[in-house]
Amino acid sequence: MKQLYTPRQKRYLSLVDGLLERFRDRAAENDANNAFPFQNYEDMRKAGLLNLSVPEELGGLGATLSEVIPVVERIATADPATALAVNMHFTPLAQWSAVWLKTKSPRLEGLLRQAADGELIWAAITSEVGSPNLMTDARTKAERVEGGFRLTGRKNFGTNSAVATHASTTARYDDPTHGPQLLMMKIDLKDPRVRVHNVWNMMGMRATQSNDIEYDGVFVPDEDVVNSFPVGHLDATVTETVFGSSQPAFGAVYVGIAVGALDWAKQQVRRRGLIDNPRAQDAIADAEILIESARALLYRHTLQFGTPEFYEEFDLQEIVAQSALVKHVCTDHAVKVFHRLIDVVGGAAYVKSLPFERMWRDVQAGLFMPVSSIAAHEFIAATSLGIELAPVHGSLRQ
Repeated sequence: MKQLYTPRQKRYLSLVDGLLERFRDRAAENDANNAFPFQNYEDMRKAGLLNLSVPEELGGLGATLSEVIPVVERIATADPATALAVNMHFTPLAQWSAVWLKTKSPRLEGLLRQAADGELIWAAITSEVGSPNLMTDARTKAERVEGGFRLTGRKNFGTNSAVATHASTTARYDDPTHGPQLLMMKIDLKDPRVRVHNVWNMMGMRATQSNDIEYDGVFVPDEDVVNSFPVGHLDATVTETVFGSSQPAFGAVYVGIAVGALDWAKQQVRRRGLIDNPRAQDAIADAEILIESARALLYRHTLQFGTPEFYEEFDLQEIVAQSALVKHVCTDHAVKVFHRLIDVVGGAAYVKSLPFERMWRDVQAGLFMPVSSIAAHEFIAATSLGIELAPVHGSLRQ
């Protein structure tokens, strides 16, 4: 259904709309070849989109989270893998831009100017095998050395690492004074001790090339450690800059996939002369209802998140639960959209040469991406019942 966008949202969407046909044309080949969409990134660079969430004062386009979300969704209608990959660049920069606008941190300013100059593309590499990736612990080890730390460990789901220059990552440091700490840090992916293991061969989201990343004694100087907090805690900085932004951005990817599938299904309805068919109409209506209810929650969150009132009303666990709820509803509804649309497209849903089958595979990834459905339920239920899941560390910026 039609959306009411602000003039600024329309401005940003106009930059991507001219690229969608090319993205759509390349999506099937990249999926079949298990190949990263480098051409799409070059197109986005030329259009200025890679600067989308960098403040205008620092040379970017100045899009806020609520203005990034429609762009991510729109890209996903044409190529879900490109949307998910570039989201790992857009969203962290949007998080840090919001912090920079309040703090004017020189360190953040330097990073954001690098992005504006095209010298930096970001990835968030925190996932590990056997870990729920809730940013409370890590299996990667940090050893204290002169001037910083050395990292040893292996991460998986390194989305956007194929093109990224730098990444945020996590490691556990057993501090002799303060006990086990989780370190959040910036790493240079060109470091020769960063090794990429090309193991990505998945059912869906194949073109993201989210390969494993191994740290074999990677040195991280003290100035690139951006946060440290006790293992097992919910941290205020993580809550503000990761959960509150990444969860709706993930949700936008999967809502976009559902929108793309619905648009294609409506083409089939018209082509087959089924516009007046009650069964087709019922499935189309259900799909629209699922998408619009997910969007309503998504846009409510992005408009409220980060406001002083939001921080005053909700504690850390409540913010994580709210954020997880948004992502869960978006991904759950997106999968349900495909189930309903099968009644419209029939056997075409199973044809490898048609886009519905690829999008159907891609949408399944939303169910286990963090915060996973089971973890979201745990946070939502515990928060509703007044159960504390973990102690908190720090306080939110006012």
